[in-house]
Amino acid sequence: MNPPDLDHNPLLDDLEVERRAPPCVLVVFGASGDLTTRKLVPALAALAANRRLSARFAVVGVARTRMSDEGFRARILEAVPKPSAAWERLVEGFRYVAGDYTDRETFLRLAAVLGEMDAELGTGGNRVHYLATVPDVFAGVASSLAEHGLNGPAAGGGFVRLVVEKPFGRDLPSAVALDDQLHRCFREEQIYRIDHYLGKETVQNVLALRFANSIFEPIWNRRYVDHVQITVAESLGVGHRGGFYETAGALRDIVQNHVLQVLALTVMEPPATIDAKGIRDEKVKALRAVDVLTPAEVATEVVRSQYGAGWVEGEEVGGYRDEPGVDPASRTDTYLAMKVRVDNWRWAGVPFYVRTGKRLPKRLTEVAMQFRGVPHLPFAPTDAEALGPNALVLRIQPDEGITLRFGAKVPGQAFRLRSVSMDFSYGAAFLEEAPDAYERLLLDAMVGDPTLFIRADEVDQAWRVVAPIQEAWAADAAPLPTYAAGTWGPAEADRLLHRDGRSWRSP
Repeated sequence: MNPPDLDHNPLLDDLEVERRAPPCVLVVFGASGDLTTRKLVPALAALAANRRLSARFAVVGVARTRMSDEGFRARILEAVPKPSAAWERLVEGFRYVAGDYTDRETFLRLAAVLGEMDAELGTGGNRVHYLATVPDVFAGVASSLAEHGLNGPAAGGGFVRLVVEKPFGRDLPSAVALDDQLHRCFREEQIYRIDHYLGKETVQNVLALRFANSIFEPIWNRRYVDHVQITVAESLGVGHRGGFYETAGALRDIVQNHVLQVLALTVMEPPATIDAKGIRDEKVKALRAVDVLTPAEVATEVVRSQYGAGWVEGEEVGGYRDEPGVDPASRTDTYLAMKVRVDNWRWAGVPFYVRTGKRLPKRLTEVAMQFRGVPHLPFAPTDAEALGPNALVLRIQPDEGITLRFGAKVPGQAFRLRSVSMDFSYGAAFLEEAPDAYERLLLDAMVGDPTLFIRADEVDQAWRVVAPIQEAWAADAAPLPTYAAGTWGPAEADRLLHRDGRSWRSP
């Protein structure tokens, strides 16, 4: 017999019930693609296993690939190695519509299928349209949904939402144009722009760390912080995505969205309320405070590079230009390092150093805040040789947690000091496993919680930050520096910090 749970709180049960999706249909455009089978389907299966989905939930897949309902259901089941009984029951009701996204017949069949599902399942017209397609068809699909009356609730009520995957535009003009096109078909409150980084527990924990603890918020400012480093590193290369990456690069693929979102959460002011409006309003204010570089500053404050051949985790790997689908003369950036300034009362004068790249020594995402030194160190220099600066490190992936580095005396007769770490690990502190980012975000979209999704003005402001970099690079014909795979980037990135008397952390 299990002991009673003395910490059990019945009120928490009520809160958990609130986090269940209402009856609805999830319409996935691009249902035969990699994102659907690799991310969306496992996330939905986990939600079903954890009783987060209604018994009146179903998926309608839409894609160009010819497939029957039965074939689609089989593919869905194959994507989950050990499905729960609840998931298998739900999959029995899934449907599939094959057709081109520009063909009117595709949307006529979709409308008919959705009508049948409302009648059979009682989904009440509740629909979430998920654009898991290439970005080129986002606007066309939204327009066709509106043309066939699938962009708003039916006569009986219900909700209709549109989830849009990144990249949201290729630059500021294309992002503004896409927004205009979507807003002709859907209201802003219906549009959920997804960035899976915001669904990560450790990214959300930045808010908890800052605004639920009195010991951190008072020192979270220019008076105590010397500088901040944000690292998003991948050990993998582009693999089979070379063709896609040629159109993206590190600036578009990582910095414009993931990095700037993490930066905004790190530097934002405390919101009046932890809700969608409060958090997103403060994120936009934070992004507006990010200094937009001049062309001359891009040349000195931004480093781009491309990986060459090298060794990663004991394996010899080729360079970026040797990858399938990559132009042998490619100038695409696979690495970027830059110095960011946040011009507001809290952060003026504190540099933020950002780096991201592929084929680096390890997979790692972290925010490292280094604090100023003490005004006077009364110990002999020889006693404090191993003493480094205080630092707070937020480990976002893969070893999720928080590290606080501070000075301590080394045991022994002599008074010697060195830096030690106090570690918090999610895996050790909590028994339950953190949900996958897509689990959280899919559930939020169905529940109607936009807090972790990106608002239109956030997208525009992020593009305004990177626009001068894009423009400067387009006019720059200088040779692109390279770095050996398995290293932390080119020497130019080290010099970016060395000239300020600082250096990159060695994770």
